[in-house]
Amino acid sequence: MSTALQTEPNLFSYRLYWAQRFGIAPVLPMSKAEMDELGWDACDIILVTGDAYIDHPSFGMALIGRLLEAQGFRVGIISQPDWTNAKDFMKLGRPNLFFGVTGGNMDSMVNRYTSDKKIRSNDAYTPDGVAGKRPDRAVNVYSHRCREAYKDVPIIIGGIEASLRRIAHYDYWSDKVRKSVLLDSKADLLVYGNAERQIVEIAHRLANGETISELKGIRGTVHFVKQIPEGFAIKDSTDIDHPGAVMPPQNPYQEEPACDKKSDAATDEKVISFPSSSVGTHRQQIKDQRAKTVIRLPSYEAVKDDPILYAHASRVMHGETNPGNARPLIQLHGARQIWINPPPIPLTTKEMDGVFDLPYSRVPHKAYGSANVPAFEMIQHSVNIMRGCFGGCTFCSITEHEGRIIQSRSEDSIIREIEAIRDTSPAFTGHISDLGGPTANMYRLACKDPKIEAACRKPSCVYPGICPNLNTDHTPLIKLYRRARALPGIKKIFIASGLRYDLAVESPEYVKELVTHHVGGYLKIAPEHTEQSVLSKMMKPGMGTYDRFKDMFDRFSKEAGKEQYLIPYFIAAHPGTTDKDMLNLALWLKRNGFRADQVQAFLPSPMSIATAMYHSGKDTLHKVSRTVADIPIPKSVKQRRLHKAFLRYHDPKNWPLLREALKDMGRSDLIGNGKQHLVPSFQPKGTVETPEKIQRFKTKYTGLDNTRSGKSKPQPVNKNKAKRKPKKY
Repeated sequence: MSTALQTEPNLFSYRLYWAQRFGIAPVLPMSKAEMDELGWDACDIILVTGDAYIDHPSFGMALIGRLLEAQGFRVGIISQPDWTNAKDFMKLGRPNLFFGVTGGNMDSMVNRYTSDKKIRSNDAYTPDGVAGKRPDRAVNVYSHRCREAYKDVPIIIGGIEASLRRIAHYDYWSDKVRKSVLLDSKADLLVYGNAERQIVEIAHRLANGETISELKGIRGTVHFVKQIPEGFAIKDSTDIDHPGAVMPPQNPYQEEPACDKKSDAATDEKVISFPSSSVGTHRQQIKDQRAKTVIRLPSYEAVKDDPILYAHASRVMHGETNPGNARPLIQLHGARQIWINPPPIPLTTKEMDGVFDLPYSRVPHKAYGSANVPAFEMIQHSVNIMRGCFGGCTFCSITEHEGRIIQSRSEDSIIREIEAIRDTSPAFTGHISDLGGPTANMYRLACKDPKIEAACRKPSCVYPGICPNLNTDHTPLIKLYRRARALPGIKKIFIASGLRYDLAVESPEYVKELVTHHVGGYLKIAPEHTEQSVLSKMMKPGMGTYDRFKDMFDRFSKEAGKEQYLIPYFIAAHPGTTDKDMLNLALWLKRNGFRADQVQAFLPSPMSIATAMYHSGKDTLHKVSRTVADIPIPKSVKQRRLHKAFLRYHDPKNWPLLREALKDMGRSDLIGNGKQHLVPSFQPKGTVETPEKIQRFKTKYTGLDNTRSGKSKPQPVNKNKAKRKPKKY
């Protein structure tokens, strides 16, 4: 990690709380009986989660729980409680310090609903995959029940669900802008990101007698303020990013360059010329001034009714995500103000090792018996080697949650975990399912200059091209792979995390290592689309980079004597996508012989850049205003269904819909029975979709008939005609 950011106390440097005398629990208790076995009369901290309790570092509550235990605190877990009353929230008694509440490893709304807002039939984080074990908006509901159980106990919310709702945010499921979750949950404090630093500091300060209302200014937290703290200046967000006429900036978030060695730290203040002897002093003055400046975002009441102001607030917020230069934000919600502190300082390698070396049992809690937890089955033999992502994909929320600075474990720590899996897991067969993280190949990659990194405001280090200041050396990762697969008892190590192939092609040696030793016949990668107009809204590389990677992949597979294939993933209905774009993608798929079994439709997750596009109808990677041209946003059920159908052009159920669309687009030449055609002209017997069903679908969701009049009143369907067999063409 950059030395420029190492200003926080070491995570394990705090004096241990007195309860450390009770020692390490085999597993964190989930019942009074387990507490009695440990000799506890109370818990200091109780963590409430929407997931099954798996004592494994891939599960957030286990990691936070074990970390707090390592600080000397007695930590209990309330997993998937009955939320209909407060009884389950009282089963461990009153915590001495606070309740920590999370919806789980996944956002509870994403967990329960598909991108088409249909209820999912299972939940991978629940024993036996049973659905319905957590409520919608679980953070809100759990917090309310905690308050009912013990009204005077502080409530701290965190995890992905709280993290992505820390400011006023667009909510896809209700199709409106909602308040910060801090207000809706009625919690006392919100921690965002992975939260190790802030939760440890909070626990020790509360244990030392401070009240929850005194915990202000902690990085990575959101809290209420009655007035601006003394010494802070207020800067209106419209002074930074005025939502006016379009003026193409040099990079998406500012006028002045952010990653240029000739530039000082990016600032919004006017640059003043100083004599050379005083330049250093001036730089320090600017730095000090920025540290004492808070940016006022438009209020909740303003953004909830104005998509342009919402897009503006999103742009400003995303410009304040680098812990090296981020300023606090403030946003009014009615009569209350929330204060969003800058992101936490990333963990050092030593701290990352300490977190992952904690004494996890690595198995589900015994209360689940022989039940299978699908998420555990997926990750029990995988190893997380890093966190964070500097890719900046607009549809992804990793940067908003984990940050863009890569935090890597040491090679020794990773090897110790592989050996622990080998030696302790009864189900281990010699195969490690993954060595990765948010991405597979950003391990130990960082900016070459810590000062540039601390000053940078670019949302991506790899778009529109790889920043010249980025170190792309994959040597440490290659060395790790070789050492790991040489361990006794390890038969195969797979790489299953998402691969940034634009980075991989910078290291042919890495691609060869990956292809030769770590691919199990198929490698999944995510170009996401083929059309540049769409890729520019995603901040993804063009297909030329994919072609370069595929050439390397095929060449090294042949040299290794292996028959291996790339499986590309694509997104349908992303903001900026037209029907023609999806048609071109479908034609590319057909030319290259791909037939997708599953397709992914864009889901507007809270706070992402693409969600701001979806809600505002504007390209928020550039300045927005009411006069800027709209971009296409596939919102209707019919259009989203059509875009998914293009990805599955080979499915007969989609052919009637695609035939109709191709005719409307003037591309009837793609309907026929030759190799040059996208869909055949006939409909096989037994397929579900018929022209009549498509018409009924359109009537149901649009209220429009199929006539040229465009009247909204649905026209009656001729029942006798509907009974006729579909005509074969």
